[in-house]
Amino acid sequence: MSDDPFPNHRANVGIALFNSAGQVWTGCRNGAEPPWQWQFPQGGIDPGEDAETAAIRELYEETGIRAHQVELLAAISDWIAYDYPPEVRDDPRFARKRHLGQKQKWFAYRFLGKDQDFNLEAHGEVEFADWRWDELGSMPERIIPWKRDVYRQVVDAFSQFATKVDAS
Repeated sequence: MSDDPFPNHRANVGIALFNSAGQVWTGCRNGAEPPWQWQFPQGGIDPGEDAETAAIRELYEETGIRAHQVELLAAISDWIAYDYPPEVRDDPRFARKRHLGQKQKWFAYRFLGKDQDFNLEAHGEVEFADWRWDELGSMPERIIPWKRDVYRQVVDAFSQFATKVDAS
């Protein structure tokens, strides 16, 4: 018997990246339809990779930001999962995935660099067409509806980081 509460979900990480003003980085997904094209960086955990290593790798691949440019603030230790809706599961382009949805480990990081450090083309596969700093609490309404519960949990877990950091 497995201790995994979501054995049919793809293992994934999500990243909430905060600036010193307490805003969170959000990317506009390449090719996504408005109005729900904004989301946090996220991606799969490779075989043999731990969740935090995957989070740092995904952060680089999707934003161009490296490990030395962030500081770990917190992590959500439990899996947070969402199911794909039928229209996604039944789409032939997704049939090869054979997952009911994704289970995610979430990480909050403080960004230590400058805005010009972001490079959405750092990796061969460009995930985001654009990016901006946004308010953490607004994100559940900006994400596609079937991911909203996950984003609400992320907001609840990381809201203490959505405040301005004293630079002194």
